[in-house]
Parts: sequence; structure tokens; C-alpha cells
Amino acid sequence: MTDAGQRARSTGRRAAVIWRRVSFEQKVAVVGALLLIVSTFGPFSFVEAAEVLVALGVLALVGARGEARRFHLPFGDGTVVMATGAWAAILIVIRLFDRSLGQNLLALACAAILGVAGAAERAKRPPDDLPEEAVSPRPSPTPPDEAPTRVVADPPADASRTETASPPPADSPPAGRRRSPRI
Repeated sequence: MTDAGQRARSTGRRAAVIWRRVSFEQKVAVVGALLLIVSTFGPFSFVEAAEVLVALGVLALVGARGEARRFHLPFGDGTVVMATGAWAAILIVIRLFDRSLGQNLLALACAAILGVAGAAERAKRPPDDLPEEAVSPRPSPTPPDEAPTRVVADPPADASRTETASPPPADSPPAGRRRSPRI
């Protein structure tokens, strides 16, 4: 087997592994991106080149997530894919009268697929790539509107008197944790 054949097989295996690892929403984004590339066939200009570049960006993002690479996007993967679909739709509308109606409808459908996949991904996952337990706050032992009560033992005759403890200031670290110095 030739070296090119081995590379093609390894790329195919890699793509299959990525496809199995990614979520349904990411698979829909991949399909939308591939269809967006196909929709650019025909008269080609800088607008179509931008659409291909956007679609390749989505494919690279999903590929990196499928390979479990960790990196942070400011608003999360779903927002980026949704914005990609919106940007592709704007680019398609720019070239609306230069291409055939069928090609424009296909391209707009592909942009819509990207937008919907991004919205679904955004609804399903937190905006930044933090694990679920880091995003959801831990339940507090007392309701936040009720302060804990304690018995005041100063006056020996009236030991049943209680007072509420004041909550810690908002900028103080939680009990048991040290504040790390900022650099």
C-alpha cells in the first residue's frame, strides 16, 4: 500500500472516531457545514470563499472537540456555530441575485441548519466549557433569605434569646478556602 493510501485510511479512521464522539448537535453542524461547502459550487467569488472558510472553521471546531482538545471560546461552541450560520446567511443574501434561485435556497437551508444546530448546542451546554458541577451552584444548607440563628450565652438569665448572624461580605471567599493573590 502506498503512503497516500495509508494516510487516507488513517484520516478515515480519525474521522470515524470523531463522528462517534461528538454529540447529535455537533453532527448536525458538520452536515450543515459540508452542505454549505457543496452549495458554493458554481460561480465562485470572495463571498463563496468566505462561506467555505466559515464552514471549514465549524468542521475544525467540531473535529477538535471530537478529539477532546480543551480550549475556551468566549461564548461557547453553540454560540459560535449559531453566529456562523447567521454570517453565512448574510453572505448568501449578498450574492442573492448573482446565483440561481435553487442554489441560493440550498445555501440558505444550509445556513439555517448551522444556526439551528448552534442554538441547540447552546441550549444544551453551558456557555463556557466548564463541567456541569462547576457551573451549577451547590445547594446551601440554609435558604439564602434566612440567616442562620445562634444562641447568645452572654446574659445567663436569658439563654433562650437568639439573634441572627450577619452574612459574610459579598467579596469574601467561602469558608475553608483561601483567597489566592492576584498577579
